[in-house]
Amino acid sequence: MNKTELIKRVSEKTGMTKKASADVLAAVLETIEEALVRGDRVQLVGFGTFEVRNRKARLGRNPQKPDEVMEIPASKAPVFKAGKGLKELVNKKKK
Repeated sequence: MNKTELIKRVSEKTGMTKKASADVLAAVLETIEEALVRGDRVQLVGFGTFEVRNRKARLGRNPQKPDEVMEIPASKAPVFKAGKGLKELVNKKKK
C-alpha cells in the first residue's frame, strides 16, 4: 500500500474528503518526525514505538575493493518496533 492508497482508505473509513485525510496524515507524520529529531520516543500503545537509536562508528569494507577497510562514522537511525497488539494481529491464524 502506498501513501495515495492509504489516504483513500482513511477517507473511506472516516467519511472525510481525500484532501482532509491527506492533511491529517501529513500532520501526523510531521509530528512524529519532529519528535524523533528532538530525540523523543513516540509510543502508540498496541501499535508500536518510533525512536532514534545511536549507531557506533565501525569499520567496514568497500564492496568494490574488498581489501580496502574504511571507517563508517557514528550515526542516528530512526527505528520502529511493533507493539504486542500489532504483532498478534499480523500473526493471527486465518480459519
